[in-house]
Amino acid sequence: MNFEKNDVYIQVKDFSVSGESFSLLLDKDLELLKTNPQPTASLLPSYYESEDYISHTDHSRSLFENMYQLVKKRAIQKKVKLITKYSSRGTLLDIGAGTGDFLVQANKEGWQTLGLEPNQKAKQIAIAKEVHFTDTLEELASHSFDVITMWHVLEHVPNLNEQIEELKRLLKPDGILIVAVPNFKSYDAQYYKQFWAAYDVPRHLWHFSKKAIQFLFQKHNINLFQVKPMWFDSFYVSLLSEKYKTGKMNFIKGFCIGFLSNCKGIFNNEFSSHIYLLKNQ
Repeated sequence: MNFEKNDVYIQVKDFSVSGESFSLLLDKDLELLKTNPQPTASLLPSYYESEDYISHTDHSRSLFENMYQLVKKRAIQKKVKLITKYSSRGTLLDIGAGTGDFLVQANKEGWQTLGLEPNQKAKQIAIAKEVHFTDTLEELASHSFDVITMWHVLEHVPNLNEQIEELKRLLKPDGILIVAVPNFKSYDAQYYKQFWAAYDVPRHLWHFSKKAIQFLFQKHNINLFQVKPMWFDSFYVSLLSEKYKTGKMNFIKGFCIGFLSNCKGIFNNEFSSHIYLLKNQ
């Protein structure tokens, strides 16, 4: 990876917690963005300390949160259907398991499930749902999982190459890896620019394109075989981006931009978020 400090793609503000500003540096060859500066390991958890960080709660306090939880239930069903399509029911590891609903549903449908979640509040909510966790990936046996999933997690990982090496170690031969991340080349990202909610600095340390994902994993003989859109993400991200841009949740405008982003994605294959399906070789 090659990032020069003068290759600034855009300046972005942390709208959720700190109000601080960060630069996104561009690796032109990889089409990969890096948040600069990246918080130290000791400081990074403080940027997650917000009641509004919705993936770490089961809150339904507002219309927006109720909509999120409703869509989340539907999305979880589709996620379990997706992994079952490409792998017979076996061992499943979900990295960044949040409040555990995906693993609860997968377990109901016959998967042997295990989660990893660094946020203690989210983890305790999941434990109450009888989700099983590991404290570290290092303690897990090599080649022990048929499927590993990272739903909007890879962008939070400090050292990409070390993380991918560990995924390689944990996957069975021909095991399936599913990675979902935002796409900074989507229409909604181009429209909202510095207000695009999926930049989510500095919690998102990296910002991926399809080219970047393919290259980063191919180096470790984990090969991309399919890319799928996350249709609902454009609406969620656009609604939140409207709030950052205008100070209020403009549902009609946000819905319109999300819908337009999906329409453009049908033609240029650049959706707000993508699901990458990769196979261990």
